[in-house]
Amino acid sequence: MTDRLAELSATGVAVWLDDLSRVRLTTGSLDKMRREQHVVGVTTNPTIFAKALADADAYDEQLRDLGTQGVTVEEAVRLLTGYDVRWACDVMRPAYDASGGVDGRVSIEVDPRLAYETAKTAAEARTLWWLVDRPNLFIKIPATEAGLPAITATLAAGISVNVTLIFSLERYKAVMDAFLSGLEQAKANGHDLTKIGSVASFFVSRVDTEIDKRLDKIGTDEAKAMRGKAAIANAQLAYEAYTEVFATDRWQKLADAGAHPQRPLWASTSTKNPDFPDTIYVEELIAPGTVNTMPESVIFAFEDHGTIRGDTVTGAYESARKVLADLAALGVDYDDVVRVLEEEGVEKFEASWVELLDSVGKSLRAAAQGAAHPSDAAKGA
Repeated sequence: MTDRLAELSATGVAVWLDDLSRVRLTTGSLDKMRREQHVVGVTTNPTIFAKALADADAYDEQLRDLGTQGVTVEEAVRLLTGYDVRWACDVMRPAYDASGGVDGRVSIEVDPRLAYETAKTAAEARTLWWLVDRPNLFIKIPATEAGLPAITATLAAGISVNVTLIFSLERYKAVMDAFLSGLEQAKANGHDLTKIGSVASFFVSRVDTEIDKRLDKIGTDEAKAMRGKAAIANAQLAYEAYTEVFATDRWQKLADAGAHPQRPLWASTSTKNPDFPDTIYVEELIAPGTVNTMPESVIFAFEDHGTIRGDTVTGAYESARKVLADLAALGVDYDDVVRVLEEEGVEKFEASWVELLDSVGKSLRAAAQGAAHPSDAAKGA
C-alpha cells in the first residue's frame, strides 16, 4: 500500500495538522496522527479554539474551577488554550527531538485584537511563551505592518515565531527581513540561535476565493479561464523570494551561528471551491524546506489519493509571473486583493476570538452561580 504522506515528507514537505482540541488530545488522536500520518507539527488559530470549546464538554471541569476562582474571561481563555497547546507540545516532542528542533512545533496565537498594536503584541507573545513553557512552542503573530516590529522584538528575545496572515509577496519579503533582524538581535543578546525557530504562514486558498470572485464579476471567457490559478502562482513566487533571501550573505552569517531558516508554511490549504481537486493546494506546492499545514480532511484525502510529481514549485516561476500579469491585464488589482484579504483575515480571527470570549464568559458565570449554590452544583446545575 502506497504511503503517500511518507512520500510527501520525503520530498521535503513537513506535514502539519491545522487543528487542535481537548478531545483530540484526550483520545490520543493527535499522537496517532503523529505516528501514522507523519504529522510533525500543529497550528491553531482563534477559529479553531472557538470551535473546540463550543463543541465539547471536555473543558467543563476546568471551566468550573476557573469560574469558582473568579478569573477574568481573557485569563480563562489564555489558561484553557495554553493548557491544550502545552499538552500538544508534549505529544509532538518526539518529532521536535528527531528533527533537531525544526519540526514538532505547536502554535498559539496572540489575541488578534492586538494585530495593529506593536508593543501589546510583543508583550502578549512573551506572556504566552512563559505560560506554555515548552521549547517547541511557536507564538503566532500576524504580518500586519504593526506586527512586523513585534516579530523582530519577539525573536530578539529568543522566542520562536510563526508569522501568520501573509498574502502578498511584498509583505512576505518584509516578514523575512523582520526575521533576519530578529535573529541578528537575538545573537547580539546572547541567545542560542539553534533553539529559535520560525515559519512564515503564506495563505493560499483565500487568494483564489477573492480573485475568482472578481473574475466572475468580469465574466469574460478569458476571466473564467483564469479561475483557480492565482493562489498557486502567488505561493510559487513566494518560494522564489524565499530561495533568494536565504542565499544571501546576510543569512549565511546567521546560518554559520547555528540558525535555522524561516520556512515557508502553506496555510489555508483546504479547497474552498468544489470544482477544484481537494488536494490541489498540496500537490501544486511541493518544494523542499516547506511546511503544509492541513485540516484533517485534507491530510486523509492526500493519504487516499494524493499525487506527487516531484518539486512543483521551483520550475514554475515564469509561468507564475505570467498568471499574475494576465490577471492584471484583466483588471484584477493585486494590491487591493491582498489588502482586502489581510483586513478580512484579522477581522475573521477577531470575530472568532470574541465568540470564544463570549462562550467562555457564559461558562464562567454558570460556574460561579453553581459555586454560590453548592446543592445545585452537586446536581450538575
